[in-house]
Amino acid sequence: MGRRSVVQDARRDREFEAFVAGAAGRLLHAATLLTAEPPEANPRARRLLTLALAHTYACWDRLRGEDPYDRARQELATRFSRVAWHRYGGPGALGRSRPHPDSPLARLSPQERLILVLRLYEGVAEEQTAALLGLPAERVHTICDRATATLLHPPRGPAPAVLGAKAVSP
Repeated sequence: MGRRSVVQDARRDREFEAFVAGAAGRLLHAATLLTAEPPEANPRARRLLTLALAHTYACWDRLRGEDPYDRARQELATRFSRVAWHRYGGPGALGRSRPHPDSPLARLSPQERLILVLRLYEGVAEEQTAALLGLPAERVHTICDRATATLLHPPRGPAPAVLGAKAVSP
């Protein structure tokens, strides 16, 4: 290995370390939202982030002006959707994910969580989200609206029973 290669590798490593130092916290939070795990116990989110960062590092030299954060976020979203697809058996089964029950996003399907995180937390445009997921923009809009409504207006449980009420007979 020549001196030039060693210098280039060292520079690439420093650039990537600086990127990770600045972006890993936000990316981990996005991954935690996707997996709907609690922030203090999020092994699936950490694994998802590790794989996304490893892929970003592997293609670091080929980014050529592309934003590394966008690439890492794209890889995170792609890996999450692939895991949800394979683990839960396809599009009809995407809603069978078992997120942590205390998570505010626990009521959402993985697809709804992914779209909501990309659109609202990450601020990705509707068209970009649609292109990333291979969906029409209208579908992304509908899913995002439905997920937002689910979070803002959770379904109500059955009415509470009145305790201690006596039946009055005529």
